[in-house]
Amino acid sequence: MLQESALLVPLVGLLGLFVGSFLNVVIHRLPVMMEREWAAQAAELRGEDAPEQTRFNLATPRSRCPHCGNAVHARDNIPIISYLALRGRCRHCQATIGKRYPLVEIATAALSAAAAWRFGYTLATVGALIFIWASLALACIDLDTQLLPDAITQPLLWIGLIFNLGHTYTPLPSAVIGAIAGYMSLWLVFQLFRLATGKEGMGYGDFKLLAAIGAWLGWQMLPLTILLSSVVGAVIGIGLILFSRHGRNTPIPFGPYLAAAGLLALFFGDAINARYLNLF
Repeated sequence: MLQESALLVPLVGLLGLFVGSFLNVVIHRLPVMMEREWAAQAAELRGEDAPEQTRFNLATPRSRCPHCGNAVHARDNIPIISYLALRGRCRHCQATIGKRYPLVEIATAALSAAAAWRFGYTLATVGALIFIWASLALACIDLDTQLLPDAITQPLLWIGLIFNLGHTYTPLPSAVIGAIAGYMSLWLVFQLFRLATGKEGMGYGDFKLLAAIGAWLGWQMLPLTILLSSVVGAVIGIGLILFSRHGRNTPIPFGPYLAAAGLLALFFGDAINARYLNLF
């Protein structure tokens, strides 16, 4: 029965709902875990004892309401259903639950189902799910903290190369060149911008994310990814400056635009590139 595409798409979509719930945990906790690790490393460099910290990882402690501190029960942690049943409020203190929690769950489910529809019952679907889930987590973390954690970007790059050992999305030489070109292209832009302005225009996490996209989709998708992410980022950035009193010198995370462009390239890159080449 699982081999029937009519069943595969909703099943993968349902899986995406629960993965989306876990991604919300990753988005919230991974930056905190990184800060704790940095604090411990800084103390070690100063020759001091590491600060005492309670155990904190992706599994411990249980999820709690940030307002009242009460633990979230299992019945209140069912994707979408619990949010609707609670009407978007904490059961104990009635504080509003952020809308991003269900939005991440819905986006993960929709994109996961789309991957199953696009690639069918193949290894490419498994890889696409990994790529989608990692991209969503990175985009949201970058929006919150302007960080793209190595704990996600680096494994994402290597996993992409592993999948392309069998030409899942692109031949391996194309994937290797894509990883190199993805990193070096933004690194060169970074260096030129710093020479011209004396400022750093983006972070190293952006280089690693584009390298990962190149490792998954090949160097042929890099121009499309850079173009889409730059255009969307420029439009949104100008809009924020004009309409939201966003300071010109206030950094705008680039990772979400790279992630969105990478997802578009995953689903539609071949068709877009083919149409563009046919024009010429």
